[in-house]
Amino acid sequence: MFKFLFRLSGCALLVLPWLLLGGCNERQETRLTSSVRQEESPPPVEAPAPELLLSQRAFIEVSEKVTPLVVNIRAERVRMVDRISPLFEGFFGEFFHSSPTEQRERSLGSGFILSEDGYILTNEHVVSGAEQIKVRLTDQRVFPGKVVGVDPKTDVAVIKIDAAGPLPVAVLGDSDRLKVGQWALAIGNPFGLDSTLTVGVISATGRTDVGIEDYENFIQTDASINPGNSGGPLLNIYGEVVGVNTAIVASGQGIGFAIPINLARLIADQLISSGQVTRGWLGVRIQPLDAALAESFGMDRVTGALVTRVLPETPAERAGIRRGDVLLSFDGKPVRTVKELQLLVASSPLGQSVPVEVLREATRLTLEVVIVARDETAQPVKRTQAEELAPWLGMSFEETGGGVRVTEVEPGSVASNAGIQDGDLVLAINRHAVKTLADVRAARQRARVKESALLLLQRGDTNLFVALPFEE
Repeated sequence: MFKFLFRLSGCALLVLPWLLLGGCNERQETRLTSSVRQEESPPPVEAPAPELLLSQRAFIEVSEKVTPLVVNIRAERVRMVDRISPLFEGFFGEFFHSSPTEQRERSLGSGFILSEDGYILTNEHVVSGAEQIKVRLTDQRVFPGKVVGVDPKTDVAVIKIDAAGPLPVAVLGDSDRLKVGQWALAIGNPFGLDSTLTVGVISATGRTDVGIEDYENFIQTDASINPGNSGGPLLNIYGEVVGVNTAIVASGQGIGFAIPINLARLIADQLISSGQVTRGWLGVRIQPLDAALAESFGMDRVTGALVTRVLPETPAERAGIRRGDVLLSFDGKPVRTVKELQLLVASSPLGQSVPVEVLREATRLTLEVVIVARDETAQPVKRTQAEELAPWLGMSFEETGGGVRVTEVEPGSVASNAGIQDGDLVLAINRHAVKTLADVRAARQRARVKESALLLLQRGDTNLFVALPFEE
């Protein structure tokens, strides 16, 4: 009771004296100054900067125009789980046998309307494996959604709803023209909060090797993207869709990724027309370059994709591409990384001639290649065992029916530091083919007049070049 009185106003301690003395002489009044601005009084800031007002007006207009075409997607999946907890299974597993039971999982995502008749673009991971899809529009109408097609390699999906009349449609922009620093606006349903707008900038473009999808060319943005935003639009200041919000870096803030709309549109067109995606195929095995490899090929910078193998009867072979070529550009677009080349080839129109610039023995060449549909088949290489060769640069060798294999790599050696592994098959040394131990001995003699040894290796189904500093 005393604690309660102490928590009241400062006059509470005077209760007893007030009763004895007959009360306070003056009545205390508390007057609150109104914080509500009157119409005739000015605001604290009478004239905000004109550019702020323009930006605010632009954000409001984008929200009003685009929000009606952004949808909320609820996907329901069923998975089988054991009735008995794994904690108890260790104690009672031999006495009780758990039987699997159905458990329903629900996920939230976003999407945006592509056509008046109800085609909707979203992420593949939003609807993957869903048995039931519900799509809610901003006017609170709810429709069942049907999956038209999905592409897990780019995380793009198209679903369809049947509405009574025409629906508002997104206007797609050109993601190839994006510049770092441009405004970026994201609209979606983060954590189920409908029609949420966040604002930021384009932080980077052409992000590859992120490790999210097989084909990557992400737009990076600091516009807040949270769970539930997946599949929603990334917009420019004109209200055009320039990307499909896809992922965030969980350990960081302000790092979100969106699929460029040019790529998403290419995939969506194929999914709508045929329900599946057909990609272009070049027919080469490639690897990225590092500083040592670039120097060994006479390059002053690390760029391009290094051809380690040309498959027979492929577009690459017919175009004259050779093992050891560095692919510098494809269809007029520079190739900076392996991922970029893979995406350029996959997105290339089939049956058309495409110029490819290569670096071959310090000479730049332009070849014409006709891309065909991708073929996923691959032939494993069979190997047999044979005699060994004296160690070289920390490597021991043996001759097989298919060439020369690395049998052992000494820890801490030049070969070990370069990443060479036991079992690697040596195909060439300093661009001279290696098929026998005699070829290796000859290559060792030639390497004495060089500063490094360039090895072409086969590891499983993959070929790769490795540059070793010569230390003998």
